Amino acid sequence: MFKLKENRTNTKTELLAGFTTFLTMVYIIVVNPSILEFAGVPFQTAFMATIIAAVLGTLWMALFANYPIAIAPGMGLNAYFAFYVVGNSETITYETAFSAVFVAGIIFVLLSLTKFREVLINAIPANLKYAITAGIGLFIAFIGLRMTGLVVANEQTLVTLGNLQSPTVLLSLFGLFVTLVFIVLRVPGALFVGMIATAIVAYFTDYLVIATDIFAVPSMPDLVISNPLLSFVDVFNYGLYAVVFAFLLVTLFDTTGTMIGVAEQAGLTKNNKLPKAKQALLADSVATSVGAMFGTSPTTAYIESSSGVAAGGRTGLTTFTVAMLFIVAAFFSPLVGAVSNVAAITAPALIIVGSYMMVAIGKITWNEFDEAFPAFLVILAMPLTSSIATGIAFGFIAYPILKIFSGKWRQVHYLLYIFALLFIYLLAFVQH
Repeated sequence: MFKLKENRTNTKTELLAGFTTFLTMVYIIVVNPSILEFAGVPFQTAFMATIIAAVLGTLWMALFANYPIAIAPGMGLNAYFAFYVVGNSETITYETAFSAVFVAGIIFVLLSLTKFREVLINAIPANLKYAITAGIGLFIAFIGLRMTGLVVANEQTLVTLGNLQSPTVLLSLFGLFVTLVFIVLRVPGALFVGMIATAIVAYFTDYLVIATDIFAVPSMPDLVISNPLLSFVDVFNYGLYAVVFAFLLVTLFDTTGTMIGVAEQAGLTKNNKLPKAKQALLADSVATSVGAMFGTSPTTAYIESSSGVAAGGRTGLTTFTVAMLFIVAAFFSPLVGAVSNVAAITAPALIIVGSYMMVAIGKITWNEFDEAFPAFLVILAMPLTSSIATGIAFGFIAYPILKIFSGKWRQVHYLLYIFALLFIYLLAFVQH
């Protein structure tokens, strides 16, 4: 099934690669529910939805695309979901917000089945793509700093440094420091190992309370979205068009970029093209749609899959192993629930993942102002407005305007002009 000989690998290598990938990304089953809880999503709902989405997407990738690329709810969009879409609104509940995620997933499925996906990806300037990644990095790092108490609200300056003598801040700093040390020492699964080390310290200082039962037989959660058709009604009634577009755009670029990068690392690309790209993208889009129905934010291909490729993973057996390990993890919900309640354990991962995403800044063409300033707006606006959609909107509006006045309007794809007009309308007339 997995064509091991054809891909010059073996069962032992693939199993080890799968375990390596799982170890580097398992932090998501702790961090994702802890973030979604800020939006009011019950922990058990978010935990099981995270597992279901990860297992479904990763199994699809294993069985239909035969790629060593794992799928799970993505960082950044989960924070956007919790702190902006739900957190900044008095009328939008998490159930309504999941409608936007579901609709974005369905659109992603349709795009994955057509050539329009390639047209859309090619229409967006590279510098704006890089800026979106970097902006999300700053956005989630800022949220991590707030969760730890390292940054607090201030009436005069909006934000300021927190109390460094606070025990919770000290525990957060310890978690950040020890995780960074593990990373520079190249410890496999450094983020997860750092969380374990912090949890041990939290336990012995009474900040982490673990019940006697750390195992529980998992059960299927109730559907958050029982009638998919009503999701489209919710998006229309609450004007969540920009939110849907943000979910769709970020997931599309994030997944495509990660897949290409990991596939090239594994030597799976042929003539600069990705075989079975349609099935690979369907893995993500289907997982996003189903995950939303159970209660989690959009999924994406995980760059941590590169660790499994580095360990020799070349086929879907690697990701099949990852999916099986996620199923095993479902039996540890009481332990994960206790850990996720301590922000000092989970927040350092947000800060560090945010730093990873800042690599994209170096790829931006800063010496061309009509390219650089729209990218700058995207990066600046995301953390300052706590909105990925607003950051994207500012960049997509500024880019064609500057190109017009610089005499380069022919270089701009017609879709970008359409997006600019839509974003102007949304910012001016639709609640956001």
